[in-house]
Amino acid sequence: MMSRILFYDPLCARPYDSDTLHRQAMGGTEATVVRVADALGALVVQHNRTAPSGRYLPPQRDPGIGCVVVSRDSRALAVVRQLYPNARVFLWLHDRMRPRSRRARWLASTAQLLRDLDVRIVCVSDTQRQSVEATLRWMRADDRIHACTIYNPIDDALAPDGSPIDDRKLVFLSSPNKGLKFTLDAFRALRRRMPDLRLVVGNPGYKEGARAGVEGVEFLGPQPQARMHAEVRTALCTFFPNFVIPETFGLVFAESNALGTPVLTHDCGAAREVIADSRQILPVSPAKRLYEGLLGGCSPGCRAAPARMAAGLGLFDDYLDRIRAWRAGQRPVTGPDPRFRLSAVAERWRKELAY
Repeated sequence: MMSRILFYDPLCARPYDSDTLHRQAMGGTEATVVRVADALGALVVQHNRTAPSGRYLPPQRDPGIGCVVVSRDSRALAVVRQLYPNARVFLWLHDRMRPRSRRARWLASTAQLLRDLDVRIVCVSDTQRQSVEATLRWMRADDRIHACTIYNPIDDALAPDGSPIDDRKLVFLSSPNKGLKFTLDAFRALRRRMPDLRLVVGNPGYKEGARAGVEGVEFLGPQPQARMHAEVRTALCTFFPNFVIPETFGLVFAESNALGTPVLTHDCGAAREVIADSRQILPVSPAKRLYEGLLGGCSPGCRAAPARMAAGLGLFDDYLDRIRAWRAGQRPVTGPDPRFRLSAVAERWRKELAY
């Protein structure tokens, strides 16, 4: 019989539970914690929860817990050791990590605790795991601390449902800091060549971006996942030309493909690992990196002229070519990837927690 399992979230902005996932906008990390914990019948403790809600509990000492999975921040390990003194401890990393980065320094500051507790690190992709292992080598801790990969899950029920496709519609459904400024510049350039094109923008709710007036763009704001999924089902594609913050997994990629909608994105982060179809992935040119670097801090007003210049130089033509081809009947056929099914991911967790 498996030990009692508990997921500990030391970073969430506000408490959440299973109902939150269906009721309102929710970040990808929190949504993933809910799906995995519910599939395992595990307890979930949040640092800022003050009242219980079913299996979702405030922090309290419990020597009966057999396994604790700490989400994202190893600095919570000291608290976890006090609250759950008999538990085996796992650290579930969701964020990008590079040697000497801020999150790498968080990890390094707890190196001794990681060793003392014999912590096993869980990563959400092989791409992320490689960067974590590089960080462990930088810490000179790779001899005692080991990492594994367990993918983030998507609901088993996600599948194409025959919804009619609007080939004029693109969607961007992610946190605004993941390349929304560049996405809007690219969309303006596309729309000058395809005036009927439109873009629907939503986000998971934890970062609200500026809603600059852009012709053809509808800003939904934070929405529950069911609404987001409905928008994805009827779109030509999920338009995600982000290369600013590499995705450690890319839940939007896996869910879009599962719903039957291709993604147009860049070979950045875990994109190539999660999206098996190379037609959905574009290279990142040096010119695009330079353009984003130069304009990253600009206001929408000061970006307009350089964006037009970039469009004139053909910086956005690869998006135009791909979208034209997909509108002309070459749109990739997609569906659920069995690697990411919740049932498969939950089984992988059971094996890891029982090792």
